[in-house]
Amino acid sequence: MKVDVLLGMQWGDEGKGKIVDVLTPNYDIIARFQGGPNAGHTLEFDGKKFVLHTIPSGIFHEGTMNLIGNGVVIDPVTLRKEINNLIDQQVPYKERLVISEKAHLILPTHRLLDAASEAAKGKDKIGSTLKGIGPTYMDKTGRNGLRIGDILSPGFKEKYSKLRDKHIQMIERLDYNIEGLEEMEAEWMDAISFVAEVPFVNSEYYINDALNAGKKILAEGAQGSLLDIDFGSYPFVTSSNTVCAGACTGLGIAPNKIGEVYGIFKAYCTRVGSGPFPTELFDATGQKLRDVGHEYGATTGRPRRCGWLDMVALKYAVMLNGVTKLIMTKADVLSDFETIEVCTSYEVDGKVTEMLPFDHANETLKPRNIEVKGWNCELDATSALPAEVESYIDFVEGETGADIAIVSIGPDRTETLIREGKMA
Repeated sequence: MKVDVLLGMQWGDEGKGKIVDVLTPNYDIIARFQGGPNAGHTLEFDGKKFVLHTIPSGIFHEGTMNLIGNGVVIDPVTLRKEINNLIDQQVPYKERLVISEKAHLILPTHRLLDAASEAAKGKDKIGSTLKGIGPTYMDKTGRNGLRIGDILSPGFKEKYSKLRDKHIQMIERLDYNIEGLEEMEAEWMDAISFVAEVPFVNSEYYINDALNAGKKILAEGAQGSLLDIDFGSYPFVTSSNTVCAGACTGLGIAPNKIGEVYGIFKAYCTRVGSGPFPTELFDATGQKLRDVGHEYGATTGRPRRCGWLDMVALKYAVMLNGVTKLIMTKADVLSDFETIEVCTSYEVDGKVTEMLPFDHANETLKPRNIEVKGWNCELDATSALPAEVESYIDFVEGETGADIAIVSIGPDRTETLIREGKMA
């Protein structure tokens, strides 16, 4: 058996949570492999809306196990809130959720460090969600971090105090106020006791044993490929590998165990926070995309920047990830547009290129757009897609070389079209 991987092709917010929820009945295990509570995966069904930050998006399906992998960083306070929401919905989480012993913990001081570092950058800030993600990954690579498995060790509180004290010294050097830390710590320790009741597993054995037993597994990515620490629009990126290769290190699986790679993209583009965005629209059209698409962060509530589809960036992401199937979301948002634009190349320093440049933030970079006929009509999950949508799909498939297997035309799990013959 192979592990299928599902990830975002843009700057996140592509609709990964919904699509994982739709695909979950085909899998035995859904596994998160990177990121942390900066993710916001939104699911809608039965007239209800749910937002998951750390827990995999298969949690609502009976008979499916959900693994938080070793590549994820966990804030126990956030995780407890998510679990309490599941309890409110009578979801038997202890029967469906396991956590890798090797996943790293986000401390209260990680969050303060994040805020202090961002404040110190001033106008050069990168747009952090201030969840403590970056400092936690820094401690991981610096070999200072605390892991989920440490919770059960006799010396846990001593390890915690040593790392906290180190953080406090760093925060003080940044001249940042640590008022309120005691209350944050009390809540954190209480959440640690709660999280300790969730089953912990040696996840690399767990996932490989499941593969050997013939189980079907879907690895769920967070953020998007253009936020990858190595290949994204650096330094305006996240702190983990969001591309397909991250599933190998974030779960402990070999590269030859990767099967289908599903790449999700919006029919247009959005971005939250700072960083380059070549096709961004600052006019009424951009605001219309934001309003119609309800483009506000599921985690932060921040308004998302909006613009046309960037084909240069999409082709780059398809290449990096070895995408076998594409999934297009939010096609319904473009229903009110008679004309749509797509960026097919850049002009950088007076030269035209179809490659993503080293300095994606180059101020001379200009998108070169073409116009595409819009559909200007409502989309219905019970009817065939209009010819204009099919034409748009044909164009994207021709440019990327990958089939679009699924089209999402609304937030609910029922508003999903599986294209005939494309999922095989």
